[in-house]
Amino acid sequence: MALKGRLEDFGITQLLNLINLARKTGTLYLQGPEKNAYLCFHEGKLIYAVMDDAEDSFTAILQQSGVFTADQVRMIEANMPGKTDREIAQVLITSGRLQQQKVVKSMKEHILNLVYQVFSWNSGTFRFEPSKLPVQGKITVPIALENVIMEGSRRLKEWERLQDELPDLDVSLKFAERPTTPLRDINLSVEEWRVISFINPRNTIRQIAQNNNMDELQIRKIVYSLLQAGIVEIIKPPRPKAAPGVTRPTRAGAAAAKRAEMRRPAVKRGIVQKLIHRIREL
Repeated sequence: MALKGRLEDFGITQLLNLINLARKTGTLYLQGPEKNAYLCFHEGKLIYAVMDDAEDSFTAILQQSGVFTADQVRMIEANMPGKTDREIAQVLITSGRLQQQKVVKSMKEHILNLVYQVFSWNSGTFRFEPSKLPVQGKITVPIALENVIMEGSRRLKEWERLQDELPDLDVSLKFAERPTTPLRDINLSVEEWRVISFINPRNTIRQIAQNNNMDELQIRKIVYSLLQAGIVEIIKPPRPKAAPGVTRPTRAGAAAAKRAEMRRPAVKRGIVQKLIHRIREL
């Protein structure tokens, strides 16, 4: 008999604890605020996960994890049409083109990345189907739920904090005119450089995340770190126009403001050029 309910009444952490303690085998179907997902378990261990809009073919996962390039993936798929993920992995391992450890590592990272996303779902519905495992032909990896629950709970707290710090993803960023951190002390990750390469007043934070295939937690963490380092700033919405009768600035004040405005782009261009130079050096 299937277990059904609402995520508002029975959260993800509680569901995983129940599956872990009861050593359940089956599939947990989740309908979240924006996406659907399902998680598969065998005797209380997580073995597979699928989410809407997330590519779950084995070759695509290997490409995302950097094991193979897009050209190599196309060649593999062309040479093995119609084969299941398990069959493809077996051929690649037997031929020496892929190590079994990399298969396990890539699949585990992919599964956990999807599962950690659902920890932030606080509304929707769930249904647990005992003994049902739609994983035929797929590569499964047993993962202990105790560690998943602990890490997911930690990420949920981090997620809540970042939501408070950066609640709106539909705003744009610009490079700070005077970074608070000297460029020689800036040591950015590859993901942070990718985000920087998309910074433009026309690109919102949400669009940057989509272009880099990042979830909301990832983009919030990166943007928050760039804001803390003083490298970027949020573009604030324009102030409302002054009402009639407001005193206009004097001619001297307007001239000074114009000179200051003319100096700003030069400073900004210098910062941007240095950042671009650093990107090209990678």
